[in-house]
Amino acid sequence: MEIIAKKYPYNNYKDNERTVCSLKEIEKRKIVEHNDLITSVAKMDKVPLKIFELAVSLIDTDNPPKNNTIYLSKTELFAFFKVDDSNKHSRFKEAIMTLHQQSVFEIREMNVHKNKFEYRVISPLEETTWNDYNDIISMTFTKSIMPYLIELKTKFTQYALSDLVDLNSKYSIILYKWLSMNYNQYEHYSVKGGRRTEQVESYRNPSISIKELRLMTDTVTDYKRFDHFETRVLKNAIEEINTHTHFNVTYEKVKKGRSIDSIVFHITKKPVARNDFYKLEEQDPIYLQDKANKEQAEELLAGKALKSKYTKLLLDNMLLSPYEMTDTSLMAGLQAHVYPLYDELKELRGLNGVKDHLSYVSSKQEAYSKRNVAKYLKKAIEQYLPTVKRRGL
Repeated sequence: MEIIAKKYPYNNYKDNERTVCSLKEIEKRKIVEHNDLITSVAKMDKVPLKIFELAVSLIDTDNPPKNNTIYLSKTELFAFFKVDDSNKHSRFKEAIMTLHQQSVFEIREMNVHKNKFEYRVISPLEETTWNDYNDIISMTFTKSIMPYLIELKTKFTQYALSDLVDLNSKYSIILYKWLSMNYNQYEHYSVKGGRRTEQVESYRNPSISIKELRLMTDTVTDYKRFDHFETRVLKNAIEEINTHTHFNVTYEKVKKGRSIDSIVFHITKKPVARNDFYKLEEQDPIYLQDKANKEQAEELLAGKALKSKYTKLLLDNMLLSPYEMTDTSLMAGLQAHVYPLYDELKELRGLNGVKDHLSYVSSKQEAYSKRNVAKYLKKAIEQYLPTVKRRGL
């Protein structure tokens, strides 16, 4: 196992925060996958599937990993699975062996020219290496899986790694990802347009046939009786999703004749806690007043932000969702810290210059955390403005 130490010495891994992240990073990291991978059949159990998802969360799509290899901390891995028993290392090895030897994705893609499906079977990992004397695990993805993880300009889904931590069945994970795919489209089209009202609502209330649901959950030959399938696959998964993720989900069964033909899900999002990052700096006099005045000032800023042309541009570029617009603290932060910088860019390059900047940022947004959207946008414009000023554009 010398290969790990040579490639990525223990003394240096703290220098690369992109690849080996602190335990706190789990709470804000996102996973981004192509929709064809979301709807594929994952031929693997819960633990290998979660290890794969954890590894994917370490991919920076702006800077794809060299040689398709990411580096994961054992400490973080065990924290993700919430294990601290003495045999955790042997259990990890067993899960890795299963992931390599038995796990595949059966991917179905539509050939638009022939209007028929084409099928691919892909193994997710080429190699995993580790040793007994440091904390690093090296994981190399196969070339076949990488396009579904980094070539994500269209038809991709982003979801929170933290939502997967407490999901205890593969069915919960698979169904959560599929629900995320649909709800993301609901948020997008409800603002950007391009779909009829009933089509937009269908993303928030997606329907799937029992045949498709069995295929996606790899239960075509399992739980032949529907009541068994409902208990093991549907009810348990929905209960876990409602308890441990950002979604609240219900479902109804649709009959065709005497049999259950399909399931319609109804998805809502739980309220998001206020994000204190977006408060104005402490030295700002208005934030040294009492709480009521602080809240009033924040509400005024948020109100201005809602009317700002920049908010519409962020929505158009999918850099802000309608749900996030309900976060007063977030909108106040945008108005106070980000929009004045857009004003500077507008003075230099006009409104089209702002549009071009946001279009570029949108094309690079897959790996960012939506919980830090104001911070992300502020950093992007702060990095861009000096370049514009130097060039005198």
